[in-house]
Amino acid sequence: MKLVLFGATGMVGSRIATEASARGHQVLAVSRSGQSPVPGVTATAADATDPDQVAEVARGADVVASACVPPRDGSDPSGPFLALNEALVAGVRAAGVGRLMVVGGAGGLEVAPGQAVSDQPGFPEAYLPEAHAHRAVLAYYRALDDGPDWTYVSPAAEIAPGTRTGRFRVDGDRFMTDDQGRSLISAEDYAVAFVDELEQHAHPRARMSVAY
Repeated sequence: MKLVLFGATGMVGSRIATEASARGHQVLAVSRSGQSPVPGVTATAADATDPDQVAEVARGADVVASACVPPRDGSDPSGPFLALNEALVAGVRAAGVGRLMVVGGAGGLEVAPGQAVSDQPGFPEAYLPEAHAHRAVLAYYRALDDGPDWTYVSPAAEIAPGTRTGRFRVDGDRFMTDDQGRSLISAEDYAVAFVDELEQHAHPRARMSVAY
């Protein structure tokens, strides 16, 4: 498959590029810098907030994916992050690409039906703006009444560089924890789950979650 990946130089994006390339997929890594995060992976520079630039690099892709993150400059990220995703959708539509996969957040996952993690007492205040930004983006995708066919992939609460084990759990809206009550996933195993979904298309127009 041909994957056009925005945000490819970040922690998660670079690992998705690595995993997809290792499985034989053709990856075009897109970032503002235009640098390749993985040896042998083709890279280009484009701005994900510009629908015309998105369309230009996305044409001919089987799937477009976004590993872009909300702005972390101290301002409210919700508006800019929603605008970025709206631009992605507009560009993907203009390019005629049928699928869009999005690296999501964990704050909107549910500890019980209708009860999000980020609404619970003790949720770290520093992470609330980013959690709200991700939740607004998911609501936007769920309200889309036409293409592209999207999948929103939420990681566990804690995601960091680690080991690729290939062993993890996949669910939908549920917030998953291990036997010690922790919600964990390595960035490498998250990338495995992401590329599995790229290949299997098991969660069309839905959120999926990944954790140990």
